[in-house]
Amino acid sequence: MTPQSLLTPYHTDKLNLRNRVVMAPMTRSRADNAGSVPNDLMVEYYSQRAAAGLLITEGTYVSREAVGYINVPGIYTPAQVAGWQKITSAVHELGGTIFVQLWHVGRMSHPDLLNGNLPLSASALNPHAQVYTPTGMKDTVAPAAMTTAQIKQTVADFVQAAQNALTAGFDGMEIHSSNGYLFHQFFNGTSNHRTDEYGGSIENRARFFFEVLDAMKAAGVDLGKVGARLNPSLDGLFGTTLDAETIPTFDYIVRRLNDYGLAYLHLSEPFTDVSQNEFAEPHIAKHYRPMYQGTLIINGGFDQEKGNQVIADGDADLVAYGTLFIANPDLVARFEHHAPLAEGDKATFYVPGAHGYTDYPAAVSE
Repeated sequence: MTPQSLLTPYHTDKLNLRNRVVMAPMTRSRADNAGSVPNDLMVEYYSQRAAAGLLITEGTYVSREAVGYINVPGIYTPAQVAGWQKITSAVHELGGTIFVQLWHVGRMSHPDLLNGNLPLSASALNPHAQVYTPTGMKDTVAPAAMTTAQIKQTVADFVQAAQNALTAGFDGMEIHSSNGYLFHQFFNGTSNHRTDEYGGSIENRARFFFEVLDAMKAAGVDLGKVGARLNPSLDGLFGTTLDAETIPTFDYIVRRLNDYGLAYLHLSEPFTDVSQNEFAEPHIAKHYRPMYQGTLIINGGFDQEKGNQVIADGDADLVAYGTLFIANPDLVARFEHHAPLAEGDKATFYVPGAHGYTDYPAAVSE
């Protein structure tokens, strides 16, 4: 029997993975404590899923100003770093590899989450979305356009978060430059109306993102331990509107990333049907595989069969699974044995506690 592409090892000079199944970053809102500290329940959760070739954690705030949802962990205080150390140690004891996703939500926040302060973004444009606050869902507000000084401080916050990630024992880190959050807000012309060096041209709108990578490298962070996530054809979600310059912007970013020697590039297929949108690219992996020379992770609606196929076709090296990992902590073993997959209880995706988090049983005994 030919081995499944998903279950074959993947080795480069930057990654040494026992299979090509990646657990995608998923907000699970279990850091329900005053300090947004990773806890023992999260240790159990990530340990249960450590058989994945690569675990990417939930989005993790790089600073207090980066916050946009309740009960999400950070990586900007000593207590948070110590909490993550317990998780990385547990995953490593099981032979796993784990990256942390570094996150700043930008305008996808609310003053109730920011001590009364306005969220920060490229421009003062309301995304007209909703965010989950301590008192429930609330409409977003117009953010404050970031000053140059605030951009520089945020660059420094990402550098410090990257250093904290290494201190916490992570094998690497992924920059969340996707899904309508801060960097995506700078990339997109409908959310970035700036007239300074961070707005206008494609090169200017990508400047902030590349400044973070350059600053990480200058601070001694090995970019071979850094990944980046992009969602080029996102449209109509998270306050993001795709326009004529969107795909050319991502083409520019992806081509330029070839010069950075990253651990990987993590791309998402369209979250919605964009087949009728003249500006969208409906086939992300096929479009960007010839353009990007490094390791490519693809995410978005893949099952076992499609995951094996996209690797066999050469359009991606690794496949990231999100919701399938919620109810199937032993997803890799289920793939190996072609076992049935359980369905997750959506009502428990973002609520505190073990129920719907660590109490899904394994179906396959090793």
